[in-house]
Order: sequence, then C-alpha cells, then structure tokens
Amino acid sequence: MPFSLRALRHRWGIAAPRLTVSPHVGWRRRTVGIVAVVSVSLVAATLMYDAGRRFAGYDAAEAQSELAALRAQAAAIEDEAKSLRAIAASSDSRVQIEKSAQGQLVRQLKSVEAENARLREELAVFENLAARGGGEEKLAVSRFKVEHDMIPGEYRYRVLVIQGGPKEREFNGRLQLVVNMQLDGRDVMLVLPDEKSEDRAYRINFKRFYRGEGSFRVDPKAKVRSVQVRVLEQGGEQPRATQSYTLS
Repeated sequence: MPFSLRALRHRWGIAAPRLTVSPHVGWRRRTVGIVAVVSVSLVAATLMYDAGRRFAGYDAAEAQSELAALRAQAAAIEDEAKSLRAIAASSDSRVQIEKSAQGQLVRQLKSVEAENARLREELAVFENLAARGGGEEKLAVSRFKVEHDMIPGEYRYRVLVIQGGPKEREFNGRLQLVVNMQLDGRDVMLVLPDEKSEDRAYRINFKRFYRGEGSFRVDPKAKVRSVQVRVLEQGGEQPRATQSYTLS
C-alpha cells in the first residue's frame, strides 16, 4: 500500500513529468510553411552571393559587356586572318605565275642565244665565201647537226651547204643521210632516202648557199651513234660533199 501511494504521488504529484499540449497543425500548412522558409533562405542566399561578388569587384552586367566585346574582337581577328590568308594565297599564285613567266623567258633567251650563235656562224661562213669569191668552184657542207626529238625514235637535223666560185652556178641535187645505229645488239646502217624513193624533202636547189632542216625516224629501240649527210648532184652517184655528226 505505501508503495502504491508513492507511485501515485510520483505520477500525479509535484514530481510528476510535465505534460505538453500543442495545437494540431495540418500537413498542408506545414508544407506551405516549409516552402516559404526554404524560398526565403534561397533569396537571402542569392542576395548574399551577389553582394559578395560586388564586394569582390565582380559585376555580372559588366562581365557580359566585356564578354560581348571579346567576342566582337575575336570575330574581327578572324576576319583579318581570312583576309591575310586570301592575300597569302594570291601572293603564292603571283609567285607561281612569275616563276612560270621567268622560266618561259629563260627558255626564250636560250633559244634566241642559240639562234644568234647560229646566225653568227652562218655570217662568218658567208663572209668567208664572199672573200674567196674569185677562187675555184667548191661545194661544201658548212654545218650539220642532229638532235633527239620529243617522239621516241624521231630525230631532227639542220644542214647548211655553200657553193663558192667566180660564177653563180645553180646547183641541183639531193641530200642523203646515212644513219649508223645499234639495234638488238647489231650494228645497222640506214640510208635515207633509199634508192627507190623520190622524197622531195631531200631535194635541193640553190646558187650560193642552201639552209634546210628536216626529220627522220628509226626504230625506237635503236640507238643512233652517228649520222652522215651527203650532197649528191643530179645525175651523179658520188657525193660532192659530206659531213658527219656524232650523237652522245
């Protein structure tokens, strides 16, 4: 019994635990309150963040302006780079054109120099011919040259024949080429034109001098070593003048 009274006093007396009474709040109000608190906290945090950036010297509007200025500057630099690339390409084209033109001029100059040398040589021959005009009549091959052509097996030749003497006698005859070559390991001699041919390209008719050029073809596999030109008078079988040219 004493134990029961003591327990009752402890439960309902002065020493009893405090009883807390709180009003009932619905979940909707509670949710609204939580959202409001979170929103206020976010707004406050944003304001504090902006205030901190301004305090540190950062301005969003100024940053956007600087970013736009940098983009405009980058676009201007890109345009300038394109312009410079176009100028460089144009300069390269001009350089190529100038190199090509220079190469053509060099080739033309070499051709002119070769022609000039040939004319000087012929002039010396003609001067010599005029100086000995009162001597005996003589027929000679003053110059003969053979060169490879662009087409395999084709060769070009140039010849100058002069006739000296006290009188201007007309010479009628023909040229004959004797080609010495090697074909399939054998030495071969080719006579152009052959005895049965009446090729007008080899006929000549002149008084003081004859200058001509032409071409002939051989087997592309043949290696031409030398070519001899013969000047035969009409009706004759023995050459009046000869000269040989050796190819390297």
